[in-house]
Amino acid sequence: MGNTLFAIGEALIDFIPAQAGCAFEDVTAFSPKSGGAPANVCGAFTVLGGRAKFITQLGDDPFGKKIAGDLVRAGIDTSLIGFTDKANTALAFVSLETDGNRTFSFYRNPSADMLFSAEQVKAEWFADAYALHFCSVSLGDFPMKEAHRKAIACARESGAMISFDPNLRFPLWKDKQALHSTVNEFIPMADIVKISDEELEFITGESEISAALPKLFAGNVKLVIYTCGAEGAYAFTKNAQAHAASERVKAIDTTGAGDGFIGSFLYALKTLGVTADSISDLSSEQLERCTAFSNKFCGESVQHEGAIDSYRKIAFEQRGC
Repeated sequence: MGNTLFAIGEALIDFIPAQAGCAFEDVTAFSPKSGGAPANVCGAFTVLGGRAKFITQLGDDPFGKKIAGDLVRAGIDTSLIGFTDKANTALAFVSLETDGNRTFSFYRNPSADMLFSAEQVKAEWFADAYALHFCSVSLGDFPMKEAHRKAIACARESGAMISFDPNLRFPLWKDKQALHSTVNEFIPMADIVKISDEELEFITGESEISAALPKLFAGNVKLVIYTCGAEGAYAFTKNAQAHAASERVKAIDTTGAGDGFIGSFLYALKTLGVTADSISDLSSEQLERCTAFSNKFCGESVQHEGAIDSYRKIAFEQRGC
């Protein structure tokens, strides 16, 4: 079993507004926070004590350098990150509701991560891979999509588990049907699929998880994680299932909450010694422990601003489930 979590995809600057509950045009200031879902997952994994490497490409600009520095400070191995002068680092301006929920305005057309190509991915990178995590943001019709295909193939060949969180961002896709088709194309490539209650019907055509599960257990999928915000989270294999309630907290910023959930869940699986081949053997008790562990991590993170920054502020003493 490998020791390192790998993630591939976008890294960007989330600009967090100084005020919540108002329109973009009424915000007087924004604070830059390094983020991007795959980077956030690495951040959650490392803050708990794990090892993580992130695969992406940044612009050779001040924002790219800020992200690289912040990832290093978060304990993430940045040796597989490239820099380019052909495009800038991606930016996302965030608007916050009073309950901490958010909307995004992206500056990413194209951004440096989108131009990362399959030729830049090397099979030998994954010799010590425990898992490879990815999302859908970087699966549009540009070189990074093919880089994902190659990374997934290389990681699977090394024996690593593959984790996929669709993490839908509709403003980044001109054609919603293309997003739907792409997500459903990549789901069977994963061992673990994390999906939220807000994403379920768009991806599967079903409004209830019980009806959606047969569609989600496609191809290699062995574990489905279903998050429902304040209503907690569920975990399903074909042989077992579990639910864990969420703790009631005052959410300040939910940016990166789902990423913290899956990052901490992957860490919990590693502490249990779970491999790609043994996911299906997880008991209901083990699933419940992992889900409760990630709910707690997620609940702590939303009480702080940002994603990776919020994980680093968590007074979280548990180091395994």
